[in-house]
Order: sequence, then structure tokens, then C-alpha cells
Amino acid sequence: MSETSRSELVQLLSSFIKNLPKEPGVYRFLNIKKEVLYIGKAKNLKNRVSSYFISHSQKTRKLKKLVSQIHSIEYTVVFTELDALLLESNLIKKYQPPYNILLKDGKSYPYICITQEAFPRIFASRQKENKNQYFGPYANISVMNMLLGLFKELYQIRSCSLTLTPANIQAKKFQVCLDYHIKKCKGPCAGLQQEEDYLKDIHQMKQILKGRLSQVKSYFKEMMQTCAHNLEFEKAHLYKKRLELLEKFQAKSMIIQSKNCDVEVYTIQSGEKEMFVNYMKVIDGCIIQAETFPVVNTLEETEEEILPTVILALREKYSDATDRIITNIALPVDLGVEVIQPKRGTFKQIVELSLKNISLYEAHRQKAREEFLHKKQTQFKILKQLKEDLNLAEIPNQIDCFDNSNIQGTSAVASAVCFVNGQPAKREYQRFHIKTVEGANDFLSMYEIVQRRYRKKLENQEVLPDLIVIDGGKGQLNFACKALKELSLYGKIPIIGIAKKLEEIYAPENTLPLHLNKKSPSLKLIQRIRNEAHRFAITFHRKKRSKTFTESSLKDIKGIGEKTISRLLTKYKSLEGIRKAPRKEIERMIGKSKTEELVQFLTPKNS
Repeated sequence: MSETSRSELVQLLSSFIKNLPKEPGVYRFLNIKKEVLYIGKAKNLKNRVSSYFISHSQKTRKLKKLVSQIHSIEYTVVFTELDALLLESNLIKKYQPPYNILLKDGKSYPYICITQEAFPRIFASRQKENKNQYFGPYANISVMNMLLGLFKELYQIRSCSLTLTPANIQAKKFQVCLDYHIKKCKGPCAGLQQEEDYLKDIHQMKQILKGRLSQVKSYFKEMMQTCAHNLEFEKAHLYKKRLELLEKFQAKSMIIQSKNCDVEVYTIQSGEKEMFVNYMKVIDGCIIQAETFPVVNTLEETEEEILPTVILALREKYSDATDRIITNIALPVDLGVEVIQPKRGTFKQIVELSLKNISLYEAHRQKAREEFLHKKQTQFKILKQLKEDLNLAEIPNQIDCFDNSNIQGTSAVASAVCFVNGQPAKREYQRFHIKTVEGANDFLSMYEIVQRRYRKKLENQEVLPDLIVIDGGKGQLNFACKALKELSLYGKIPIIGIAKKLEEIYAPENTLPLHLNKKSPSLKLIQRIRNEAHRFAITFHRKKRSKTFTESSLKDIKGIGEKTISRLLTKYKSLEGIRKAPRKEIERMIGKSKTEELVQFLTPKNS
């Protein structure tokens, strides 16, 4: 945009701003392509928006860049500041403007899922479906696992994937599953447990997940006394054990020796380069949710400006919000709930605990960053040493390595692994079925896979490696070089072979091998890459050999075709898996007659 047109635009924007209302609302800055750059809230729209266009030296570089990109302004008037905050939060989620703070950290935290079905199941899940009920997310995985472990000790809940309905239970459609025999469940699939009793346990688990431990404890005490009164001492002892387990669990997470203390804690603290927020949810004196994370503060806004937006986002993320909030700073916006900035007492101690979590998190991030930089420097030194040892023109930042695997020419496969900056780049790994070679011929197999990998990379215009390593001696290396020559890549990419036993390094033009010091870091890196290629190839070979054996065995069964074999192996993976599967389940999949043939085939002849 020319200076003249920019000047005209500024005049138009200034005229527009003069006519803005002095009321609460939300404003949106758009660029020339009508893309939303920034969304903000204001108690007074005119004053807030005009502040961006007042010339002063205190403006940050990012703010100056934002203002230079503004081509038009949109706004919405609302009744209150809280309405403005809610609208701003929703619009940020919708448009994801580049200059707004983003609370995304790229992680997918798991939930505890309780299925909505007869005799519900409970398990950890990272996927949410509308038909089920979810608790979480759990930023601290150990807390989630501790809860699931507690449920296994307190209750007997089924884990099988059977679809249970009153009709198929009454019809005795299912046999008693393995969970029943190892006392993990009470056999609801075979009608050995009433759904009403089962749902009582599910209800108690939901109360525990919500932090309402006192209700569950009261129930255990009541049942213990009732059973004792009815002289059912074994049942009374069972409820006593459950009560002790629950009290032990509560003691681990109790931070306030007070009942009916339900609060959310939000603290914010500025570090050297970032802001950090800690969130804790306290129910009945116990922390049931906790998370610490950095905030991307694009326009260097104040803690008071940022925290209300964060609170709204977290209250939506974590269900069952409380009516009371504790913070370490005064909030400029009325959130419609009680907000406390404590000066002393128990709540002050909770705020200090929250801030301590921020300090520890920041220190941990800094230490991790330093360790990463140290590791990167070490890897660079090793790669630089490898460049000198192999007399390469460039540092080999990306290294490919190839290996073959077969047994007397059968189930022949190969692998290619890739290391970038001395670390595995698993997205670049590749497995090969040998297609053009019959029998055991490692030389031709190496020629095939090198040609296939780099022909495809050339066709897709993908990045080529800085060094190729062949697992093998002169023979494999020569055939790999032949493949590179046909692709016009020979001489453009350095290539070496590493022979086992003496760990000799072969180069194409040298008749004599290179012997690196056995303690050399560069040799250890080559060995590590070679070993990874070998591991990747041998794992694939075993899998293929097992599948080939299973398929060839199943083809001998009368009435079993390729489609049926594919369905069985997709679900049960192996002959052993098929052998262990419930007969009724297999019958539903392939029918009674085929199942009968399959069972006869898999049954040992001497049984």
C-alpha cells in the first residue's frame, strides 16, 4: 500500500472511530483481505479503540505491526462488561485471530468416560462422543490412573465390550466372560447381577469423579451399619474396607481440613518471556483438577486483562464450575460469581500453593529447554565429527539407512529408517515387501529398495538425505550405488556401507575399508542408526512370517475363504487370538458352520 493510500485509510479510520459509541462492546480489527487480526473487549468502545491509533513511543513492536495491518474495524455493542467478555471469548474461538492470546498447547488430554448403556463401562479416552458421559480432561495422567485404580479396588465393573440389553441378558445370549472368573465383575452379561445394583456403583463413581467423596463415605458407613445390624458381617467388613480405601485416597489429596469447600483457583504470574497460569479445582477440600500452562501474550497485555479470558476458557473446558473463585490479582470484570483475592488464612495458603506450582513449572521448562539445547549441541558435535571422519563436504543432518531381512529367501522384506540431527524421524521410516527378487539375494533386494525409495522421493520432490548408510559390505553397497546411478543421484549423495563383526566402513571408490575408533561417537551414531534399521526390518519380517503362516494354515479349512480370513485376522491378529476368542462371538461374525470347522481345526488332535 502506498503512503498516500495509507494516509487516506488512516483518515477514514479516524473518522470512523470518532463516531464509535461510548458503551461496552467487542471490536474486531480486519486486514485488507477481511481476515480478523484481533478481537478485543471494552468498557468504552470509543476510548479503547482510539487508544491504538494515538502516536506514542511506548507502543510495542507487535502493536505497531498490528496497527499497520488494520484496514477496517467492526464492533458489537452489549449491555455489560461480562457480556463483552463472553462474546469476545466466543469470537476468539471461532476466528482464532493471530494477535489474540491462544490457550492451545498442542496437547490432547484424556478424559474418564462412562458409557451410556446397560451396565455402563468406565475407561480412559482421548476421544469424546456425545452419547457418553466424560469427566476431565486430566492434565495430570497419574491422577486419572489413581482414580481408575481406586475404582478397581472399590467396585466390580465390567470391562468387556459386549453390547448388553435386558432382552439378550434374559435370553441368556452370552456366556460368563473372563472378567467374572477373575472377580473383576459380577457377571452382568449372564444375568448374575441386577442392573439396579450395578448402577448404584456407577452413581458412586460419578460422585467421586465430581469430588463428592463425603456422600460416598456416608453411603459406605450406612451400609456397613445396616449389614452389621442384620448380622451380615462379611458384607459389613467389605464396606469397611471400601471406606478405609476411600479415606486413604482422600488423605492424599486433602489440602483443606474443611467440608463444603468448593472453589476454583486461578493464579497468573509473569516470567522472563512468558506468562503462566495455574488452575486448581477444590471440592470438599480436595484438589480434583489441576493444570499449569503458558499463555501466548501476543500484544503484551497485562495480567488483569488476560486472566478473565483465561478463566472463561477454563470454566468451559472443565465441567461443573463452582460459585466461588480465588485469584492472586483483582479482576477488572464482574464474572457473575464470587471472586476472592485473599490476604490471609486458608485461601491465601491455597493461592501460595498455586503460585508455587507456577514457579516449579517455569523452572522445569527452563531446565528442559537447557537440556534440549545441550543435547542439540552434543549431536551437532557428533555430526561434525562424522563429517570429518568420512571426509564429507557437508554435515549429514539427515541420514537414511537400509537393511534386508529374510529366512532362506522366504517372507523377504526390507526397511529404511531416517535420522534427522542425530535423532529418529519415524515419519520418514519405510517398510518394503521385496517384489522383484526371488529367493535369498540381498544384493538385488538392496538395489530394489534403494531405487524404489528415491524414485518416489524424486517424483514427489521430497528432501533427499545428506548421507546414505547401507547395512552390509561391498556387495550390498555396490548394488545400492547402481540404483543411485540409474536415478542420476550417484555422486550427489554420499553413501557408505557398514559391515558387521569388524564394523568396517566401506566407501564406493575405496578398495580398503575405513576403521573408526571403537569408542568414536561418530561410529556409535552409525551403529545406532544401523541397529534401528535392523530392528525395524526384523520386526516387520516376524509380523509378515506370522501372518503368512496363519493365512496358509487357515486356507486349509473347508469353507474359509480370503475374506473370512481377513476379517478374523483383523480382529484377533493371530491363531492364538482366534483360539482364545469366545465361540459365540466368532459365530456372530462368520456363522455356525464355519465356526464349527474352525474350532475343529484349532482343537489339538490329542484332546
